[in-house]
Amino acid sequence: MKIKIVFMIINMNIGGTEKALLNMIAEMPEDEYDITILMLEKYGGFLDSIPNTVHIDYILEYPSLKNTLNQPAKVTAINLFKTGKLIKGLGLTIATVLAKTMKNKSLFFHYLLKNVPIYKNEYDVAVAYAGPMDFISYFVVHKIKARKKIQWIHFDVTKIGFDVNFAAKTYKKFERFFVVSEEARSKLVSLVPVVEEKSEVFINLVSPNLIRTKSKEGKGFNDGFNGIKILTVGRLATEKGQDLAIRVLSRLIDDGYDVKWYCLGEGSYRSEYEGLIKELKLQDRFILLGPDSNPYPYMDQCDIYVQPSRYEGYCITLIEARCLAKPIVTTNVNGAKEQIENGETGLIVNIDEKQIYNGVKELIDNPKLCQEFSDNLSKYPFENTQDMSGFAISLT
Repeated sequence: MKIKIVFMIINMNIGGTEKALLNMIAEMPEDEYDITILMLEKYGGFLDSIPNTVHIDYILEYPSLKNTLNQPAKVTAINLFKTGKLIKGLGLTIATVLAKTMKNKSLFFHYLLKNVPIYKNEYDVAVAYAGPMDFISYFVVHKIKARKKIQWIHFDVTKIGFDVNFAAKTYKKFERFFVVSEEARSKLVSLVPVVEEKSEVFINLVSPNLIRTKSKEGKGFNDGFNGIKILTVGRLATEKGQDLAIRVLSRLIDDGYDVKWYCLGEGSYRSEYEGLIKELKLQDRFILLGPDSNPYPYMDQCDIYVQPSRYEGYCITLIEARCLAKPIVTTNVNGAKEQIENGETGLIVNIDEKQIYNGVKELIDNPKLCQEFSDNLSKYPFENTQDMSGFAISLT
């Protein structure tokens, strides 16, 4: 009999977490697993990439809860009072005050989901995959029937406003934790010691052969630019550091370098970054390409790949750039030292505009160093080292 497993995520946006999930599902034999992806909202460029054998479902009540979750409760309560919904406004206010006073966010979630029934299906395993996201963790624990429950951690919990009190209480109810890098696991354990014996590292999976094949599909760059092409891939968000990249490019242009910096991805900071690009007069030099479910032709054709992130769990785009043997500059985020040997297969720099500038400038000024990095990566091509057995055992 197949193992019934549900992965709960926010949506299927084009991002590292979603890509990692699709890659892992591809490694799970269809004759052994009955897989469901449960989303908060029907959205994302990877929706069409979900295999036909995977069930897709959505939390139908989420649209009515989204604003309450994503904006200050005071704002929601005032809006309820203004529209005459006095009882709902009062209830929300009381739940919010109690949750803050008792330092127990679960009280807020309990109130918010009081009219949401237990999820209709029952599973062998339920995975809070978009982690850490407190709402999804709570939903998996309290609203999904499953024999086992697993929490996945994709990010650096010291950088994302992690609620230690909530985690200390809720995480006791998960049987297993998978964390995407050694450094990320160490930081999680330091904040929530209860997870130490139940946690292990599970590095994001990729398919090197698929990446290399897809890098030859599609057009990639089509603007005819013949100078140095720099590429960054990632959601347009402060943690991904595109603002640092924009300022680094401005310095490179001022110093006379013939470069263009391309950025694949979409996000809530687009307008802010567009404003910064305009302010620094880089409209023709820093190009926001938008999202693309196949970034690999761009990676294959760029001269330098730069990851300017302020924090990561285990950066999947670095893996992809390594698969294509690209010269890399990355900030010293979680997992960087697990992926790049500084000075041998790329450059690891501090999370700082000047340091990123120095790293990129060093590669531009030293084509031989770029070639050396590419040769070293080609000599020892990336292959997945992650063993699925630990995950498989946790499901039985």
